[in-house]
Amino acid sequence: MEETTMTQKSPISDKEKVMQLVGFNIGKEFFGVNILSVQEIIRTTPITPIPDSPDFIEGIINLRGNIIPVIDLRKRLNLVTDGFDENNLWIVILNIDNRVTGFIVDHVTQVLKINVDIIKPAPDIVVAGLQSQYISGVCKIDNSLLVLLDFNQILRIDEIKKLKALRYHGNFSHDDTDVQNHQVAG
Repeated sequence: MEETTMTQKSPISDKEKVMQLVGFNIGKEFFGVNILSVQEIIRTTPITPIPDSPDFIEGIINLRGNIIPVIDLRKRLNLVTDGFDENNLWIVILNIDNRVTGFIVDHVTQVLKINVDIIKPAPDIVVAGLQSQYISGVCKIDNSLLVLLDFNQILRIDEIKKLKALRYHGNFSHDDTDVQNHQVAG
């Protein structure tokens, strides 16, 4: 992956004004996630399906002894794309509020350093077919729009409970108490 710095007009004088993102594609859409949430990026690995799970949950993987649920981000965000190569996908492993989850994406592009001043708030309407609650911001990079996803909002509390149940049945070794303490932002 290459690293790119994106600024607009003024030079970055403050380290706090820069956000590092991992960029990735789903179809033709360009997304980003804060690099601090990224635990690891892996190529597709065998995924064990889980019966009676929501359709966007592909299953679980064993990553060096840790059982991790894997979500197909394309399905979760209702992004219909044609022509993706199922054998050439990436899994971005994120740690969000101490919940480690893998998200399937088409391609991981690069690490971006973005001046926070160019990030605009999420629009009230649907962007790229996504509900705006999943979007923490947007910014223009070259001639394309980068959508910053809010992975705290990708899963609802009932879906987190289902993941915890998968974790229990899949002999996950993590503590399940954070589901009881999780508050839905509103």
